[in-house]
Amino acid sequence: QALKEDTSLNDAYSAITFLTKELKKKSLPKQKKQMYLRLLIHFVGDIHQPLHVSAVGTQGGNDIKVQWFGQASNLHRVWDSDMIEGQDLSYTEYATHLNHTRLAQRKKLQSDPMSKWFFESYTIAQQLHDEIKETNPRLSYRYIYDHLHIANERMLKGGIRLAGLLNEIFGK
Repeated sequence: QALKEDTSLNDAYSAITFLTKELKKKSLPKQKKQMYLRLLIHFVGDIHQPLHVSAVGTQGGNDIKVQWFGQASNLHRVWDSDMIEGQDLSYTEYATHLNHTRLAQRKKLQSDPMSKWFFESYTIAQQLHDEIKETNPRLSYRYIYDHLHIANERMLKGGIRLAGLLNEIFGK
């Protein structure tokens, strides 16, 4: 409710900043803390999915219709779920598959300013939009081969950065 009432929180950057500040308050009621924590997790995840940080007018890839293994889809859905779910891994298997980092890498990623998180996704989104040259292209194994490492890297970075943010908030 507080997010809806505050018109200055109309973008993910402002919302994450607000939520981080609010979650640091010791007096925050439990129900509000839980809601804010869910929102923070959601927003940090969203901004690491490149098409959530697309240029104005691109609708985040929702308007880019594609055929995904012969099924009607759009570029946003391919990046939001289709490529990840297509790996047929459980959440535990996927986390284990991704979670191969060194302490120095984690520290570096957690020290990156939030503006870098957005810029990385924006840059990737521009490349993804530019690659689509035809109307309703057929995407399948070649697209996965060319892009899955990027999707997996974005998930890994999002998780590491979220962990750093949570450690900052809750004093770990």
